[in-house]
Amino acid sequence: MKRPGPMQHATRDTIAYRPRMLLAWLLSALLLTPGFAQQPAPTPPTEQQKIDYLIATVATLHGASFIRNGSAYDGAQAAAHMRLKLRFAGSRVKTAEDFIVYCATGSSVSGTRYSIRFADGHSIDAATFLRGRLAVFRTPNPGTSVRP
Repeated sequence: MKRPGPMQHATRDTIAYRPRMLLAWLLSALLLTPGFAQQPAPTPPTEQQKIDYLIATVATLHGASFIRNGSAYDGAQAAAHMRLKLRFAGSRVKTAEDFIVYCATGSSVSGTRYSIRFADGHSIDAATFLRGRLAVFRTPNPGTSVRP
């Protein structure tokens, strides 16, 4: 005598249960799929991240000179000087804009404004340059750039 298979003993209740189970399984799979699951909104950068970005931007300027009190410095030296001024500024610097004003605009001793001279010969005020870079950092599409 042959044993009955699993489908031969199905009752009316188990037949009605299967579509509900299949629907629940499909719904779970859809919700757990990354494309359909709700992704958390990206957190905006902190002010410290913005400041770090500005310092890194200066540090990696190739072929440019940072002019401070009439002397030219490379990007790494300029970035080191900004970090030093940031440490001395302490709690006065709360935002990236504060950093630009207190640490990257000009000499607190002579009052002379800092500038950046590029390899092609053009110069720009350091504060203007940094505000431009900060604007690029804040844009949703960082692929766009501003001429230094």
